[in-house]
Amino acid sequence: MNELKLVAVTAGLGKPSSTRLLTDRLATAVTEHAGAGSAVDVHVVELRDLAVDIANNLVSGWPSSALGAALEAVSDADGLIVVTPVFAGAYSGLFKSFFDLVEPEALTGTPVLLGATGGTARHSLVVEHALRPLFSYLHALTLPTAVFAATDDWGAGADTYGGGLPARIDRAGREFADLLARLAGDGIPRARVERDARAAGQDELDGPGGQGEADVVPFEQLLAGL
Repeated sequence: MNELKLVAVTAGLGKPSSTRLLTDRLATAVTEHAGAGSAVDVHVVELRDLAVDIANNLVSGWPSSALGAALEAVSDADGLIVVTPVFAGAYSGLFKSFFDLVEPEALTGTPVLLGATGGTARHSLVVEHALRPLFSYLHALTLPTAVFAATDDWGAGADTYGGGLPARIDRAGREFADLLARLAGDGIPRARVERDARAAGQDELDGPGGQGEADVVPFEQLLAGL
């Protein structure tokens, strides 16, 4: 049985929060729709608990052990679920600051399910004009179906029209599980294959004759030729 590493990044500030609730429901939907030949291991990264570490990393350049473990989990994931609250018409600063710390090529080819929460449905396009461009820049593979949950989506009677939020969550979970299964058709998720290939390429650069760390020309030597 192939085990897929699914990491869910949630940027809610409250405890409890609707952002964490949407994150958990999306993760549950994906695992429920995973095929019999796949086991999904879900790891949740709660950015609320890492807020101070993220700020310190931005100014010092060094992650704490907890933040380093979270960044490693995201970089090594076979699939990501990312959910942010909407602030001022875009993703939260905490959410963006965390992904600013992810290595530029770490998410290349990684499937990503996008989610967001907000006070009203008028914020729903944040998924398209903010989240999707961000993960396209990171070379991730975003699922066409995303889920936005407004405050009214959680209220009584909100599930009557077209199945409401539960139906949208179920659809996104099913499509994402299908995408993960297709990308892991040979037993190895594509994102993992690409990461291994990049690592192998770096090993070659650091090997004999390559431009490894020992072969880097000192800056003062470069300036001497000016």
